[in-house]
Amino acid sequence: MRLLIVGPLNGEIGTASRMAMERGAKVAQVGDIDAALHALRNGQGADLLMIDVRLDVARMVQNLISERFSLPVVACGIGSDARAAVSAIRAGAKEYLPLPPDPDLIAAVLEAVTEENRALVWRDPAMGAVIKLAEQIAPSSASVLITGESGTGKEVLARHIHNRSARADKPFVSVNCAAIPDTLLESELFGHEKGAFTGAVARRIGKFEEANGGTLLLDEISEMDVRLQAKLLRAIQEREIDRIGGGKPVKVDIRVIATSNRNLADSVARGEFREDLLFRLNVVNLKIPALRQRPADIELLANFFGKRYAQANGVALRPISAAAMAFLKGAPWRGNVRELENTMHRAVLLATDDEIGPDAIRAPDGSLLGTHSAEAVSGPTLNLPGGVSKPLVGKTVADVERDLIIDTLSHCLGNRTHAANILGISIRTLRNKLKQYNDEGVPVPMPGEGQRLSA
Repeated sequence: MRLLIVGPLNGEIGTASRMAMERGAKVAQVGDIDAALHALRNGQGADLLMIDVRLDVARMVQNLISERFSLPVVACGIGSDARAAVSAIRAGAKEYLPLPPDPDLIAAVLEAVTEENRALVWRDPAMGAVIKLAEQIAPSSASVLITGESGTGKEVLARHIHNRSARADKPFVSVNCAAIPDTLLESELFGHEKGAFTGAVARRIGKFEEANGGTLLLDEISEMDVRLQAKLLRAIQEREIDRIGGGKPVKVDIRVIATSNRNLADSVARGEFREDLLFRLNVVNLKIPALRQRPADIELLANFFGKRYAQANGVALRPISAAAMAFLKGAPWRGNVRELENTMHRAVLLATDDEIGPDAIRAPDGSLLGTHSAEAVSGPTLNLPGGVSKPLVGKTVADVERDLIIDTLSHCLGNRTHAANILGISIRTLRNKLKQYNDEGVPVPMPGEGQRLSA
């Protein structure tokens, strides 16, 4: 874990730094905000930023946001100054750490940033086969393509591969290709020189250079614009990149891992993805099974998340009742592990008895998870959110897909992000589909419109 400390490295902050290093963190320090931004722009990556509360925390946070540096900020201050703590949190800090530092608190902060979000928890043989192959190829430098539905744990598996590779002590850098606009993704990957385009106020090292010597994860690479794919292909083949506005290529030594929740062969056939790039990435393919295809993992994961969120929220650890566990094992889990995690977080907060019962296993809207319609239908059916079914006979695949998307969006009251998570597709794919339906004259629920599907 890489820790960047912003502020004078003396007294209590120096003690906090030594405690972090004793727990395996790699610590770097700069004196002020400008120096911190300079370090980050020049490829000195960090997983956590710790800033002296006497500095302008709000300015630090706003600069991180505007320059797209995604890392949590923890403010530090002498004593338990409630006013300073509130001010730092309002400014955007994730936590406030009182000084002198408590060793257990330092450990908890580091653990929250690292291990908890990277735990690989499994028991089912279907998942075990994937992990066995991942560990077999981890020591190599071969490119890896990890596929699977949204929420199955693709990034967690990518980190697992990195941690068992010869590059484990080097950076692991992740880029979500679906979350960054096409106009900014090129700069994010390859960097730019000052003045290369409007808004390029300083030289910026891209993720390829930041990951030099380590691993670069290209998350949801299927969402990358096909024009940028050509430059990516060259970078992977030649192991060199060109910064935007730069005068000469820059050599890089990285291992590339890519993920996708879509079938890239189908994307190639539609002209949305370069075949030569697919061949370059797909040296080894690891397909993570959906959670419903690995039932033995459901109980293990449910207990894992139940313990995690009981500790995180300071509530009593309650066992999951047999009835609730049966409920969990029977759910379809369209959002996979991510959906199960959120469900257990809610269950921990909603449970009132000595055990977590079925009444605490609820959907985000408060309805019981997995309730089924009593409506009888004949023949093959399309199962929609809330358990409602529609007959499939006589419909084309496009009709079925459209009905599923529109009805799911209606169920989510027009919330695009929630609908995309349930459907297991990216928000960009959902928006493209909805634009197509609008163009075809199909009514599409707007945010706040729609209705919950019920029996």
